[in-house]
Parts: sequence; C-alpha cells; structure tokens
Amino acid sequence: MLGFVFGLNARLGRLHFFLASVALAIVMTAICFGIAMAVLRDSSPGAIRPEDLTSSRAIIAAIVFFGVATFTLQSMRIRDIGWDPVCVIPGWFALMIVDHVVAGRFPAWAIGQDHQATAVGALVNLGLMLALAFWPSGDSERSYGTPLPPRTREVKPSLSNERLARVSQGSTRSIWS
Repeated sequence: MLGFVFGLNARLGRLHFFLASVALAIVMTAICFGIAMAVLRDSSPGAIRPEDLTSSRAIIAAIVFFGVATFTLQSMRIRDIGWDPVCVIPGWFALMIVDHVVAGRFPAWAIGQDHQATAVGALVNLGLMLALAFWPSGDSERSYGTPLPPRTREVKPSLSNERLARVSQGSTRSIWS
C-alpha cells in the first residue's frame, strides 16, 4: 500500500519531475505566504517568537505536506531512473543523519557555524539532486536494471506423455531406455 501512497511503484520522467518540482515550489510558496499573512494579521512582527511558529498547526501541516510531496516526487523519479527507491531513500536518509551527527560532534568539519552538515553531505545531496534532474530514464521493462537476465523455465515434455506416446505407437522399446 505504501508503494501507491508514496509513489514507490510509479515512474516520473525528467521533464515531468522538473515541472512537478517547480509547481510544488510555487504551491508551497503560496501556502507559506498565506500562513505568514495570517500570523502577521493577528500580531505584530516584533511580537512573533520562533517557538510560536513551530507549534502552529498550519505550519506543521505545511511541513508534512511538503515533505510527503517531495518524498513522493523523488521516489517516482528514482524508480524511473531504474533504481529501487526502497533502498536509495533510506540510504540517503541514513547518510544525512550520520552527516548531521558528524557536523554536530566536530564543528570544525561543518560547512559553517549556522550549518549542521559537512561538505561530504552537501556533495552527496548535490550529486543526488543532479542525478534526479539529469539521469536518463531506465528501461521500462525492468525497473531496477538487474545485471542478470531473468531465469526462464525450459519447456520439456513430461516423461509420462513420452511413455504414453511410445505405448500408443506400439513401440517395443523398454520404458527405462
């Protein structure tokens, strides 16, 4: 079921991925603008605290919507490339978590004081984003691009049919020959 909800079984080409990403950015900008206008209408800009924004249900809903939509688009594009999103996405998440932990543990390795990522994590993100944008679509027959051809069973006549054919033709050969 998750395959259909998050687009793990669907495919999305390069152009459609680009256009869907642009459309998602426009929709999210409009949503954020609407939330900001609603917050500013109720209070002055100087009275707004960051803690108030993170506890807002509208902002949390927007974050969840944006996360699910981005996850779905990337999963569909990864499937179209020919990779398995069930393996790529968790690996990507794991690498970003390790990168965040390393940047927090060793601040000298972080990109900057305000960033919680290293140059390695930034290069991996850049590489994956470039792959999603420019990697050609995979073969539509085999979505994962398996290195070995699929095994097919060779159709052999059954031994009992062969025996019946010999008996009905009046062959005097032994069945065991």
